[in-house]
Amino acid sequence: MIVKKLALPRRTFLRGLGATVTLPLLDAMVPALTAQAQTAAAPVRRLGYVFIPMGMNPEPWTPQVDGRITELSPSLAALTPHLDDLTVVTNLELRNAYTTGNHASSNAAFLSCVRGKRTEGSDYELGTTVDQIAARAVGGETAIPSLELGTDLIAQVGNCDNGYACVYMNCLSWSSPTTPLPPEADPRAVFERLFGDGGTPQQRRAALESDASILDWVLDDMARLQSRLGAGDRSKVSEYLDTVREVERRIQRAEQHAEASALPALERPTSVPESWEDHVKLMFDLQVLALQADMTRIITFQLAREGSTRTYPQIGVPEPHHPVSHHVNDPEKLAKLAKINAYHVSLFGYLLERLGATADGDGSLLDHTTYLLGSGMGNPDVHDHSNLPIVVARGGAGGVKGGWHINYADPTPLANLHLALLDHMGVHLDSFVDSTGRAGEVFEPLTL
Repeated sequence: MIVKKLALPRRTFLRGLGATVTLPLLDAMVPALTAQAQTAAAPVRRLGYVFIPMGMNPEPWTPQVDGRITELSPSLAALTPHLDDLTVVTNLELRNAYTTGNHASSNAAFLSCVRGKRTEGSDYELGTTVDQIAARAVGGETAIPSLELGTDLIAQVGNCDNGYACVYMNCLSWSSPTTPLPPEADPRAVFERLFGDGGTPQQRRAALESDASILDWVLDDMARLQSRLGAGDRSKVSEYLDTVREVERRIQRAEQHAEASALPALERPTSVPESWEDHVKLMFDLQVLALQADMTRIITFQLAREGSTRTYPQIGVPEPHHPVSHHVNDPEKLAKLAKINAYHVSLFGYLLERLGATADGDGSLLDHTTYLLGSGMGNPDVHDHSNLPIVVARGGAGGVKGGWHINYADPTPLANLHLALLDHMGVHLDSFVDSTGRAGEVFEPLTL
């Protein structure tokens, strides 16, 4: 039998003036007759981390039963549609976060498990974070080895927490003990990093001012490609490019709103939506696009910084988050902290929904992507770094023991879970900082 099929490399781009758009995985990128076998046998694995600040209210967060669970706790209830994709892990700790700079160490130790050097200057020192260990192993296969994102636009400098430099609270990710990787909070900057490729600033600005889409610059190349693809691939490309265009339109609308505002703009990037929730969702949408296009396989996202004074009047918490977190067991403050926890979790649920709705190979992006949601603090009232709030999410095809609550009998290093996630990415280390083993209970038996 003779099979005639267009064969495209996985790194296929649409190119035009000042723009490059990467394509999602298509059938045409896999050799004829073996597409299903190859994508099922060796799916691309991806790893993401979402950091939430200042711990949680443990009672409404923790599932009531250990082992198999059929319902989630009140703080996690928004994730119920993805119950079978989740593992809730309790009684993990960050032993090296116990210092006199508890907010700084909560943020800094979350992915490094290292006690940072106490300094207010530029001689800071921490450790290579787990995301960057993964990026070294798999980042060479993508255009961007790793993507570091956040929502806070002001990166403070100097002393931020009891003699600890602000860099420890500003940065989750460190590529070496002395090289922090600042997160990007401007959606326009992220979008252009993902899809921009050359072109002068004047060309880009002219396109924005005329409401042109970056996709308009690649129309000719897109038309040529579409004429060569099968019906299924044409549909995939169209849906993907529609998503790219919609994200870009949302950024442009945010820019136009900011430019029309009578309030002084100061130095705030104009592409940040006025609503923080819209900002978070836009950053999640950009993560989905980056993973779908295989621009990167490693992402960290700082939902908010430690010590955040953001208020949440839309959920009935007009007081700043940080003072609320020091609840001194006041029932009213505890209830408000639980509301903040549930709100942050609901936004994570938006990400899981988007990942689950995005096709990837023989499944969805959620099937082939592991995300860890968590904090470097347990009880924020006493700056405790034990019994951390941790949730691991991955679709049914990904091997996570979904619908489970793993409650360790004794305090267990978070580093154990980091080792297990590295294993799942095909990156094998004998140990990681203060690890005492591997949190293999999070996963079902897998062939890596």
